[in-house]
Amino acid sequence: MPYDRAVGRIYLGVDGGQSATTAMVGDGEGNVLGRAKGGPCNHVSGEEARERFVTAIGGAVGEACERAGLGRDRRAFAGGCFGFSGGPADKRALVEEMFSFERLTVTHDGWIALAGATAGEAGIIAIGGTGSICFGRNAQGRTARAGGWGYVFGDEGGAFDLVRGALRAGLRMEEGWGPETALRGRLMEATGAASMNDLLHWWYTPDWPRSRVAKLAVLVDEAATEGDAVARELLAGAAQSLATIVGAVRGQLFAAGEKVRVAYVGGVFRSGPLRERFRMLTELSEGVTAGPPAYGPAAGALLEAYREAGLQVRLKNVPEIEK
Repeated sequence: MPYDRAVGRIYLGVDGGQSATTAMVGDGEGNVLGRAKGGPCNHVSGEEARERFVTAIGGAVGEACERAGLGRDRRAFAGGCFGFSGGPADKRALVEEMFSFERLTVTHDGWIALAGATAGEAGIIAIGGTGSICFGRNAQGRTARAGGWGYVFGDEGGAFDLVRGALRAGLRMEEGWGPETALRGRLMEATGAASMNDLLHWWYTPDWPRSRVAKLAVLVDEAATEGDAVARELLAGAAQSLATIVGAVRGQLFAAGEKVRVAYVGGVFRSGPLRERFRMLTELSEGVTAGPPAYGPAAGALLEAYREAGLQVRLKNVPEIEK
């Protein structure tokens, strides 16, 4: 085991999400030494949830340290940053029970996603997953957000919203007050529903949580690619919604014409038509450049750990999965 790694200043970044936890450790020069994954850790209320949290975080951090040659039981770090889905409010005290830090940041997942997407620089991230949100930070450290209101009041442009639009289109066609669309047949075939009305009622049951419904968004993209006008309109509307919240954040943080990097992440951007229309719409504003993220959120958390410690580093040896 290299001596300088054993006694040197080590930094920790953790992305704690609803589906998995990812930990990355690095030295004081920005070299990524180890990366590992664990289970979900987004809730800590209740003894069982607290136990899952400790197991997921402890396991991911321990394995990352072991892969770095630091020993699985390492608990002391020069700096750390943890970003959590659902926010940080009830998690900082538990993190401090598990580890010791000279400097510690506990924040939300949007913050570390932005830091990773822009490699720690000023910019904006548009997240289009099951829902949607936009978050930004300027060179002065000021932040702003738009969207992220949840499926009842917002999440325009997210995968659930796309599929909801497809269901509405199928219902209108079925009831005779909407245009013909291939979306009706595709949704029925994919789900086994006998009608759009049946599917409507299924989606109110626990068997169809929003995450499961959102996975059907690929059907909208497929129909659009094959020329379905309704599906194309849904994708165009989603791109417009996502570009609009980016514009709202840009207006709060950056001057007109100022150079701004916009990164897009999330499953809806796998759709070529949606992605290219989003890029076109955001780049209509002078100085704006849109593209994929530089790194993932775990790398963003590590960058924030360095930033909090007053270090300006460029990450090196970043695993391909984080790029």
